[in-house]
Amino acid sequence: MRINRDKLVKMAVNGQVDHPRMGHFYVGYDGKGRLPVGTGGIVYTHAIGDSCMGIAGDHVEPGVTIANPSDRENHALETLACVGNEVICLSGPAQGAKGIVTGTHGGVDHTMCYFPKKDIDKMTGHEQFLVKAYGQGLKLLDHEDVYMMNIDPDLLDLLPIQETETTIQFPVVTVLPPYLMGAGLGSDTMMEGDYDIMTQDEQANEKYGINQLHFGDFVAVLDHDSTYGPHYKQGAITIGVVVHSDSFTSGHGPGLTIVATSSTRAIEPVVDTHANLANYTDVLLKR
Repeated sequence: MRINRDKLVKMAVNGQVDHPRMGHFYVGYDGKGRLPVGTGGIVYTHAIGDSCMGIAGDHVEPGVTIANPSDRENHALETLACVGNEVICLSGPAQGAKGIVTGTHGGVDHTMCYFPKKDIDKMTGHEQFLVKAYGQGLKLLDHEDVYMMNIDPDLLDLLPIQETETTIQFPVVTVLPPYLMGAGLGSDTMMEGDYDIMTQDEQANEKYGINQLHFGDFVAVLDHDSTYGPHYKQGAITIGVVVHSDSFTSGHGPGLTIVATSSTRAIEPVVDTHANLANYTDVLLKR
């Protein structure tokens, strides 16, 4: 695909491991109180490609979660960092290790990163990181009705997207109806953060393959336009990547960071059970 690569800006943004925080018991959609493992920190046990469902936690973020302690600088990190961007560990026992951005998480304002297990196992939770932010402003020159965001052009080049005269065919593991999307609706932009697939209906989870979702899966949402914040629009479509785990909270579930959207169905979803970010990490790490 022809893109405006020569116009894109690559910029350094910085973050550090954002330590988990603990509050109090809260009540889930089933009326039960819980104090679960949640967001932040370094997750050694779950990575891109692993199941995001049935985990003993809530909104768990795989790999390394980073943030900048300055609020405005953190919003810059979360907005400018794109899925597939290069991340470099600047301190600690894993200094020099390379990873990739896997998505961002709204509300807690986190940026999540994948690192190979040999590197992440060395990390202690006090590390500093450089993200080479690259991708915001990306345009498909032959498909003006497709709005891209939050995706590194190198990752876009690797995805097996096919072009027709009027559409692009985007591989996804499942195609969801608009009524399954919950928390995050009402946001004025999807250039940072995510919005959640609601998982409180067991029949819908089975019908649409939600129980089989993995961190890093690409997912399509029909009749949602996310160009300037997600909303219902008949005929529109949104493509996102799964960035955090399921949740017990009403209206929540696995989160999608958006990478492409169209208000005119200029994107055709093509179901491919292997449409996962994990397939491209090795190539991206060799840049």
